[in-house]
Amino acid sequence: MSEPIALTKIKIIQEDTPNKIRKAYIEGFSDPFYFGVHGGVKEFYGVEPEKEYPSTLDHIVAAAGG
Repeated sequence: MSEPIALTKIKIIQEDTPNKIRKAYIEGFSDPFYFGVHGGVKEFYGVEPEKEYPSTLDHIVAAAGG
């Protein structure tokens, strides 16, 4: 088996548990990426965050489409 081309180092911090807000620090980027809820996802979880962020699913769909 060949060696991996790249390894991604990511640190996730749960910022606000009731509102599902998470902050991701990705090696090589100075600013964190925020994940949260919006639209149907916030309705599913029954939360009303002060600020809406893309969900992890949004990021996965964007990555697959790109």
